[in-house]
Amino acid sequence: MTAAEQIQELEVVRRVDEAEGVVSLQLAAPAGRTLPAWEPGAHIDVVLPDGSARQYSLHGTGAEWEISVLDVRDGRGGSRWIHANAQEGTALRVRGPRNHFALVQAERYIFIAGGIGITPIIAMVREAERRGADWRLVYGGRSRSSMAFAKELEELGDRVHLVPQDTEGLIDIAEALGAPQAGTAVYCCGPEPLLESVEAACQAWPAGTLHVERFSALPVDTSHDGSFEVVAQRTGISAVVPPDRSVLDVLADHGIDIPTSCGEGVCGTCETRVLEGEIEHRDALLSDAERAENTVMMVCCSRARSARLVLDI
Repeated sequence: MTAAEQIQELEVVRRVDEAEGVVSLQLAAPAGRTLPAWEPGAHIDVVLPDGSARQYSLHGTGAEWEISVLDVRDGRGGSRWIHANAQEGTALRVRGPRNHFALVQAERYIFIAGGIGITPIIAMVREAERRGADWRLVYGGRSRSSMAFAKELEELGDRVHLVPQDTEGLIDIAEALGAPQAGTAVYCCGPEPLLESVEAACQAWPAGTLHVERFSALPVDTSHDGSFEVVAQRTGISAVVPPDRSVLDVLADHGIDIPTSCGEGVCGTCETRVLEGEIEHRDALLSDAERAENTVMMVCCSRARSARLVLDI
């Protein structure tokens, strides 16, 4: 088990009301132990008392581990538990960090964030500013009072455009992006309609320009799913994955427990190396280039196009 897969207990050492419905929690290890370094785009899993986990992007300054959590009243209950129970001095079980949304080197950056999607983006903005990079940010939210980090961002000047929906409407994606420019990296995180709009607008940009992070997986047509064989190369186990079950669950039946968190290909916890076979990718993480390499899959959701998959487990 890698360090990113291990669960450790951290303490909430600071809690701040960041915006309407958003709290920020600074985490520290017991006895002053140094936490692993992280880079912008990284996230951690917070493991709840019932054993389920939720993913939160790391931000903060320097080596600090800080997360911000939106109170989602009609969600799965994780954010509500954190808002109600995570106070200063509370111990939280945490796994990570891992990073599937890393900040690449580029001549310039365009950051687009919606709502709580600002959390990975704020870390990138701070890093771009530290580097002296050419960057700009467009950030939308329901209202100014609901937009976390708004005051800090406003202090960065005219490279930041805040778009509260109640006074300015939705983000103008064409205006936010401008004309396609080689050497530009576009980063976007937020609700699905925002991501879809940015993806459509970036079709005219050079390949590899756009980097997105989703809150949930895209819908998948499962009506044509069939069975296939999965082989765990190192353990020597072979099993059939039926249409209505995942690789993850079938392997668990045979005593192979792969760490998992989201269960829908969003967090990357269950990423597994593939030695043979053709993958049908259904995650929301890998880029087109990474999918074409056919070397890793998220076993919680992705399946096989071929009759057989051989995994490095």
